[in-house]
Amino acid sequence: MSQLLNTATLSVESPADDRGVELPLTGQPANVTTAELERIHPHAKTAAEVFTKLDLELKPDPSRTVVRPFSFGYPDAFAEGRTPRVKAAAERVMALSPEMRSRMRDLLMKPMCERHRNVKDTFLRRYDEMRGEIGDVAADETDRVLIGAYFSQEYAFESAALFNPSMVALTEEAPSRPGAIRFLLSLRGIGEGHISSVTFRTGEWDGEHGVTLDPPSSHGVPPRVEQHHDDWLRLICEDSQDPSETVIFPVLPSQRQGIEDVRLVNFTDDDGTRSILGTYTAFDGKNARQEMLRGVDLRTVEMRALTGRMTGYKGMALFPRRINGDFVMLGRQDSENIWLLRSDDMDTWETGELIMAPKYPWEFVQLGNCGSPIEIDEGWLVFTHGVGLVRGYCVGACLLDKDDPSKVLMRTPSPLLFPSAEQRGGYVPNVTYSCGGLLHGRRVLLPYAIGDEYSAFAVAEVDDILSVMEPA
Repeated sequence: MSQLLNTATLSVESPADDRGVELPLTGQPANVTTAELERIHPHAKTAAEVFTKLDLELKPDPSRTVVRPFSFGYPDAFAEGRTPRVKAAAERVMALSPEMRSRMRDLLMKPMCERHRNVKDTFLRRYDEMRGEIGDVAADETDRVLIGAYFSQEYAFESAALFNPSMVALTEEAPSRPGAIRFLLSLRGIGEGHISSVTFRTGEWDGEHGVTLDPPSSHGVPPRVEQHHDDWLRLICEDSQDPSETVIFPVLPSQRQGIEDVRLVNFTDDDGTRSILGTYTAFDGKNARQEMLRGVDLRTVEMRALTGRMTGYKGMALFPRRINGDFVMLGRQDSENIWLLRSDDMDTWETGELIMAPKYPWEFVQLGNCGSPIEIDEGWLVFTHGVGLVRGYCVGACLLDKDDPSKVLMRTPSPLLFPSAEQRGGYVPNVTYSCGGLLHGRRVLLPYAIGDEYSAFAVAEVDDILSVMEPA
């Protein structure tokens, strides 16, 4: 089994003919010998050699925490005729002597201030949020802080996993080295209760194999939530002094079980307006739907649900510009194939068409995108994920027509990144996955997840990616 899982296709051992040529299970033509390939293209690479994996990994850190809301109530069968449980707790606090309440506050604030910035304001805001349920029970600031803390919890948002990364260029930030670019990286963190949140990192890429990540802050800062509509929120991250401090955790009922797999994109509208956007999956424990983060700036983010028949599914990714006047997305609406969606309204997605179906053994179960399409001279480069044997996830790629992205021009018959023998374990074994890479010149930096547990990075030449594709 270990040998099976170490094959490039996560499918079956590839048989060979009497010339030692791999047969089409791996995608290499059976009528061309390795020597002939080298003669035609002396620097030809196999699919497995296209990406150079970097010696850089991001692993979950259980010491990073954020203060988030905490509430509680009685089971329905025991609630009727009783004082609400949250109000009873607040009344118990206020029944203590003033001296006891003051000592409790001092004991609380010392460790909390060491781990969190402006935590007093966080507890005061939480008290204000609970007033409708507990009443105006405290006039003194000390008591409001104490009660606010009873309705808050310290949450280790990446204690179990830090994975499914996506990245975009920070075009307005100056790099430290000539020719380098700054980037923003989003990651899915999993903590207690298998709840997914979004966290961020920043860093710099020199366009070759040099990638540096800025050290993350020891602080985690929850955004202040302003509700403008049932499905439209504004998240104010004014207390964050660094993007790594901002943690976006579930705040809407649709997100109760998590905010999953942000796919970031630098979107440029027809009038030249540029903005960082991110589609993601909101999951309530039963149903999934697509929502969007609109990065007004790195400290104010709008969060709103997408509507229409095409949005009640996972994995939608926005193209970085309009095409023929339309907004365009990729998705996996039927859970098996890649679909192309068009709309004249970024918030509403009603129609789509199937453009790419499983073809090779490593993708026989399903296909999907690995982030927003990347525009290159030849068309739209799209990284894809395929699912094959033992629910193994591999990363491949395809090329779409630049003017009509419903046309698939080429695709990789073999995966480019796949679970290796030393990486097949993890929180979810046999998974290699990405939510979006970054182009710099003719090179791509692709962050990717291993085993739904931690993240790594790899670099490839665009020409090498195209060279291992075949006509669709």
